[in-house]
Amino acid sequence: MNFTPLARLFFTRISRRTDCWATDEPVIQTGQLISLLRRGADTEIGKRYGFREMAECDDPYGEFRKRVPMVDYEDIRADVMRMIEGEEDVLWRGRCYNFAQSSGTSGGRSKYIPVTKENLRRCHYKGSADCVAHYLRHNPKSRIFSGKGFILGGSFASELKPKDKKVRVGDLSATLIENINPLANLFRVPSKRVALIPDWSRKLPELVDASVKENVTNISGVPSWFLTVIKEVMKKRGADKISDVWPDLEVFFHGGISFEPYREEYHRLTDPAKMHFLETYNASEGFFAVQNDPADHSMLLIVDNDVFYEFIPVDDLESEPVPLWEVEEGKVYEMVITSSNGLWRYRLGDTVRIASVNPVKITIAGRTKCYINAFGEELMEENAEKAIASVCASTGGSVKNYTAAPVFAEGNRHGRHQWLIEWDIKPEDTEKFADLLDKALREENSDYDAKRTGDIFLDRLELRSVPEGTFDSWLRSVGNHKLGGQRKIPRLSNDRRIADAILGMLGE
Repeated sequence: MNFTPLARLFFTRISRRTDCWATDEPVIQTGQLISLLRRGADTEIGKRYGFREMAECDDPYGEFRKRVPMVDYEDIRADVMRMIEGEEDVLWRGRCYNFAQSSGTSGGRSKYIPVTKENLRRCHYKGSADCVAHYLRHNPKSRIFSGKGFILGGSFASELKPKDKKVRVGDLSATLIENINPLANLFRVPSKRVALIPDWSRKLPELVDASVKENVTNISGVPSWFLTVIKEVMKKRGADKISDVWPDLEVFFHGGISFEPYREEYHRLTDPAKMHFLETYNASEGFFAVQNDPADHSMLLIVDNDVFYEFIPVDDLESEPVPLWEVEEGKVYEMVITSSNGLWRYRLGDTVRIASVNPVKITIAGRTKCYINAFGEELMEENAEKAIASVCASTGGSVKNYTAAPVFAEGNRHGRHQWLIEWDIKPEDTEKFADLLDKALREENSDYDAKRTGDIFLDRLELRSVPEGTFDSWLRSVGNHKLGGQRKIPRLSNDRRIADAILGMLGE
């Protein structure tokens, strides 16, 4: 049966609420802050800074910005560990039983982000509903609920072993699957048991068996991991395209990493007459944005999702942040959030470019700690993603994973960038690929182009192909042993720690 017409009635109401955001964002966001302050007033942090008084004053945001300092994860790590051990009313009211383990993109020790019941309902699940609502709004002929959604997630495997068995620490996706409305299970695969298997050597064949004979109409997950699953499903059926296995597949809700390096491969494997791709910004810390227009790759910032946003200009990260209603179109900012998971003026480390205002739409620019500026080139992650995607499209190559780092001047050679690439489809001529990538980076970034001009300051990039499985092995070596979730490879590093570690594993 096709339940899409019935579902459309429900989801239409969800998408229409965003129509007022072009004029009402300041009022909505101020209301979000006041609500958060009131609900957090009796917590330790709320009593420390006087949240109740802030919520009732004439200028809540002014007082909030003046009294409450910005923090990063290390500033709150001890408080989060107390929450994991069972303490109540620390950063958020009551007891929190779910924590999303995240490595971020800069390596090092894991972070454990509280995922409260309110945060699940008002932020993460609300954002998921927004995805479907906006998709249905732009696709009147959709039959998305005539089959099942294939949701790919991680597990609760964790380096932490909480004393209380009710406390669950693992991938955000595992928490979302574990707590999903039972009604949604009628429209999704695989089963919860299969979805939460931690060992991917066991999980992958079970994912294939659970989906290969289903009528899958939509898929959701991280592009790199889903590509592996899709190819195994095709192999099982002896198919050349996944659309031959799932002829009614019509949309991929993707997030976690940039889609650009994978776009061409997904276009090749799906039916272009039916297939749509919608990007989401669903981090461990919250569901922040969704692509609401298929023709526009920027994402609509969700402003009524129990999150209050602030933005720090990346060209002056020591400056005071500005609220959502003061951002400028075209500028890149680091995001700072306050939300119902107990994160108060928390620096995400993610950077976004403001694509438009009224309403605010964004694109992911990268990370504050994921860039290369060793030679004044200021190469951002978004530059790298666009460049490598365009070269893959022109050469027929397909990149599975990559990282890049500076090589500093030595002997008669100038400095350069070194790219370590693991291929899905290796191009015939990798040196030609390197030439084209260098050219594409120059076109994407004027500072890189200036440093490359005449080979005076910066030599052409160096490309090193690495064997299959290299990046998985590196993730395991630094403690990120779980595959399939949002475990991210740092795309750009301003030093050689990651690149040298990977080359060291390869005996180089």
